[in-house]
Formats: sequence, C-alpha cells, structure tokens
Amino acid sequence: MRKALRLKKLYQSDEFCQEYTYAGNDLGAVCTGNQTCFKLWSPLAKSVTLLLYRDGETSPAFASIPMVRQEQGVWFYRTPESLHGVYYEYRIEHEDKTVITGDPYARACGCNSRRCMVVDLRRTDPAGWSDDKAPKKCAEDIIYELHVKEFSWHPSGGFPEEYRGKYNAFSCDATTLHGDGVHPTGLDYLKDLGVTSVQLMPVYDYGSVDDESPTDFNWGYDPVYYNIPEGSYASDPHHGEVRIQEFKQMVQSLHRHGFRVIMDVVYNHTYRLDSVFQQVVPWYYYRVDSHGLPADGSCCGCDVASERPMCANFILDSVLYWAEEYHIDGFRFDLMGLLDVELMNRIRKALDTRYGKGEKLIYGEPWAAGPTAMEKGSVPALKKNIALLDENIGMFCDDTRDAIKGHVFYAEVPGFVTGAPGLEEQILHSAMAWCVEGSGVKAPSQIITYVSAHDNLTLWDKLAIAVPDEQERIRRNKLAAAVYMTCQGRLFLLSGEEFARTKDGLDNTYNESIQLNRLDWERAYAFEDLRNYYKGLIALRKLCPGLCDKSPQARERFFSQWSSPGVTGYYLDNQGAGAQWSTLCVICNQNSQTWEHTLLPGSWEILADGNSSLCWKSPKTVSGKIFVPPVSALILGKKA
Repeated sequence: MRKALRLKKLYQSDEFCQEYTYAGNDLGAVCTGNQTCFKLWSPLAKSVTLLLYRDGETSPAFASIPMVRQEQGVWFYRTPESLHGVYYEYRIEHEDKTVITGDPYARACGCNSRRCMVVDLRRTDPAGWSDDKAPKKCAEDIIYELHVKEFSWHPSGGFPEEYRGKYNAFSCDATTLHGDGVHPTGLDYLKDLGVTSVQLMPVYDYGSVDDESPTDFNWGYDPVYYNIPEGSYASDPHHGEVRIQEFKQMVQSLHRHGFRVIMDVVYNHTYRLDSVFQQVVPWYYYRVDSHGLPADGSCCGCDVASERPMCANFILDSVLYWAEEYHIDGFRFDLMGLLDVELMNRIRKALDTRYGKGEKLIYGEPWAAGPTAMEKGSVPALKKNIALLDENIGMFCDDTRDAIKGHVFYAEVPGFVTGAPGLEEQILHSAMAWCVEGSGVKAPSQIITYVSAHDNLTLWDKLAIAVPDEQERIRRNKLAAAVYMTCQGRLFLLSGEEFARTKDGLDNTYNESIQLNRLDWERAYAFEDLRNYYKGLIALRKLCPGLCDKSPQARERFFSQWSSPGVTGYYLDNQGAGAQWSTLCVICNQNSQTWEHTLLPGSWEILADGNSSLCWKSPKTVSGKIFVPPVSALILGKKA
C-alpha cells in the first residue's frame, strides 16, 4: 500500500509528466520487410533485456539482448532483419525485483497469451485487403450485438463443423437452417432482417477461456492484450499470425455483405491487476485510493487510470490501431463511466480528423459498477455528464430500457409494456431521445435506444415473469419493439431478441455454458411471426426521416404529443429525402381496452399495427376516428 501511494504521488507530479510522457506512436515491436524495432516505455526500470524465442510455448530463449535507454523512459533495440514469427518477452530489473513479462503494445502472441510475437502485419493481409472498405453509411444504423462463438456454435446454423464458434464462420456464404437450403442463417439472415452494423462482443485477446478448448465460454470482458485478436476464435491459436489474418477475413466478409463492424472494447479494467501493464510500470496504469488500495469501480479488481497521460495515449493509440489495421468502423466502450470525458472527446476528435466527422461510431455504457479513485480534476464519462461529451458520442439509455420493459435489476418490477402505470411521460421522452429540458442531451446521436443487451435478462425472459402465456407475451414483445423502434435515438438490439431469445431466465450468463448462450437458429423460424414484425419495423424505420434524424434539431419535429393512463401518442414531421409520408402518428396502448383517437384532418395510411408491421406495403386509408386495439401500437403516415 505504501509503495502504491508513493508511486501515485510521483506519477501525479508535473516533473514526472514533463520528463516521461512519450509522444510517439511507435511503441511495441514494429516489423517490416528489412528491419525490426522494439520500443518499451518503462521509465522506472533500471535495465531491460529483450528475450527472443523460437515458439510461443516453452522453448528456451535463443537470444538475450540488453536494450538501450532513451529519453522519456523508452527502452530501444533495432535489428536490420525481419523477425516475423519470432516470439519475445522482456526481463525488467526494477528497484525491488526483476520480472519477465510481455509487451503492453504487442500485436501478436502465442496460445493463451503466452509470449508476444513479432509480426510483419502486411504478411497477414488477406487477398484484396488493401481494397477493403466499409459499406456506405445508411440513413439509419441498426446495430446488432453478436458474440463470435454464440453466432455459429449451434449445429442448426448450418455452418461447417470446423468453423463453428470461429472467426471463419463469418466468411461462410449462404448458410441455412441445418443446411436445408431454404431458411437463411448467418449473414444472409442478418441482411434479410435489416441489420446495418454488427457489434462484436470482445474480440481482443482475453484471459478467461482456454484457447484450445472447443467448449470453454466467456463473454470476454477480461482483457490481457488489447491490440491482439482473441485466440480461441482462431483455427490455430498456436501461431500468432493466424488469428490476425482470420480476423481480417471476418471483417472483410462482413463489409462485403454490407455490414459495418463495431468492436466492443474494455479499456476500464484488465483481467488481472498483475498484468503486463503492472509488470512494466508498477501502479502507473491503475487507480489507487487514498489508502493505497486498488480502485474497483469495475467490480473486476482494478480500474485503469485513463486520465494519466501515457495511459490515455495507449487507449487512443489502441483505438486508432484497430480502426486502421483492422478496418473497424465503430467502438462500444464497456463501463465508459470509468473513463474520463477528456479522453473520450479526444478519441472522437482523432477519429473525426482521420476518417471524417461521425464516420466512425462511438458509444458506451454511461455508468460504472461502483465508485473509482479518478484523479482530481478529471470528469468521468457518466450519464450525468453527457452535456460535456461530443454530440457524436452515444450512451446506452437505461431510462428508455427500464421504462419500456421494467427495472433491469428487479425482475418483478414491470414496465410500460407489462402494464406498469405512470410511465407515459418517460415513453414520450424516449421517443424524443431524451432531448428535453434538464437532460443535458444535445441530440439523438447521443442516445442508444434499446431494450436488451448481453447483460441482464433477455427481453423475452423479462416479459416471461409478468406474462406466463406465450401468445400474450408475443403481443407485449411486439409492443416493446414498436415503442423503441419509433424512438429517435440510434437503434440497438441483442442478437436473437427478434426471435424470443431465452437464457432460461438467467440474467448474468458471462461464464455459463456455450450450450446456454448459443444462438438457437431454430427459434428464428419457430418464432417467425415475431421475427417478421421486427423485420417490418426496421424496414419501415429506414423510410422515415423523422425517426432517423440524429441532429440537434430533431426534437423540433414533434409538434403534438399526448398521454392518458396506459396510452401515449405523438405526431412527427417526417419530411426529408425519400420520405413517402409527410407526417407520422404513433400511438402505443398498453391497456386491455381499445383506445379511441381522432386523427388530425386528412387522409392517413396505416403503416403498422399490433399484428403486422408490414401494413405500409399495402396500406389501408383511414381518417377521422380510429381505434387502437389493446396491447398494441398503431403507426400511421400522411402522404406528402
């Protein structure tokens, strides 16, 4: 504890920051065709020795090379040869001990994170990689959360057995249910549903599974090496270059099929406190409290000190590395509330400068699992500080989620769609993406609208608590979908939500079996009516500029709204490029009685009701008085 406090005081000093903040972006092992350069930032080390190995397993070092200390705490070694495929570690002599450790900036490693590997990244590029580009941005983002192993593990998906649970499954074309050639699964299924962006749950190297086990499962929120793809999803985890190439092939395939790729990143904590960061620069990358104890706002045993200059630089460089080297199109930040506002805005600015304003998506969880010891003067990227964040940094909206389906932590507490009273105002605020007085929200671009994600109960399992009857539950599931898919925020859904995904009522399945967590593709067709309802809503939304508007002026589109116990409704200006209807009317009725409403003057078309979200394809024209059946939504459009 004393050492941690002593080092904390040192790291906070102006003298340390001025002398040891390295501005370069070339740390790690950089290998090209004719040379390899190693750079390690370890300002307190007394000496650093580079150890080279023939493999990533147990072979003895074939070379032991003293590194040269340079300015700003950087240790350096260069050789005029390519060491591609050679594994390495560092032996670091500190004031009180000597350690052998990996490289925080490593770009490749061996099986189960053993030993870092030198890699010439150009030798990992698949054919056509230099021409790979993200598909053009759509009018609306439909973000679909996927886990690599869950996606293809179940036999019903029709993937080749050797690809199931692997990166390579994403390169499979035309997969069908049990290979029947009729019912699409995989990427064809997602395209048919209307998904535009796939958010991959953690795909960096994490420590909670055995790379060689076909059945080990974890969500992956356990970072070991931030800049290396996870080995358990590769066909060969023993050769560090394989996972890199297969990851790139996955991204390439997703792009080719029309999907943008978003990466779930966890820069707020590491798998263990005794990490490569701690070994290289003790206590620099982690927060400690006033007693010298590790901060634990992540509830994972450690909090990353994002506000320290070299830690912030690492996170920024890592994001830019994934965007550039792996063509990643967006980043979802886990427990973003543990990171600081300054860093988040800095990341946003850097991506905008390099790729164009708003081209890369950024959003995250605006909360922490507990208090943290962020250094004085730093502001956490929490929901309450949304006004301090760039308008193109989004936040998951728990207010919308809980208003629609009920309290996320108290399973018995219902929401609007399960009959809870007094939530009408929150539903209307959700429709406006919380761009209301006092919220601090600048624009719908700051709001991620959703009702379920990998955390907590699936929507179907949450509804099951209040609604035992399956047919009634489907009705209320449809109502939930209609409510959040007519909100102005950016749309997000958990994979399989559209076909009543269940985890048998368990709310935290991060380390449960793959058998429980897998996507069951059979349900996509067992619950075809529900899936088609989602599909129709997604397609309809893309035709409605009033719902897709993410600008600060989007709030002004609402020109009438009302509520009554169990009912909400509003009119929306829907003018814009490609609009088929000049005005929208949305009414949501949670009650067991029919709701009567008199429409504004004119001729209106029914676009969706409680049974079908595809009414807009052959619309029925109505005017004057209309009736909204129990437990349903009604969406109408007035022709331009």
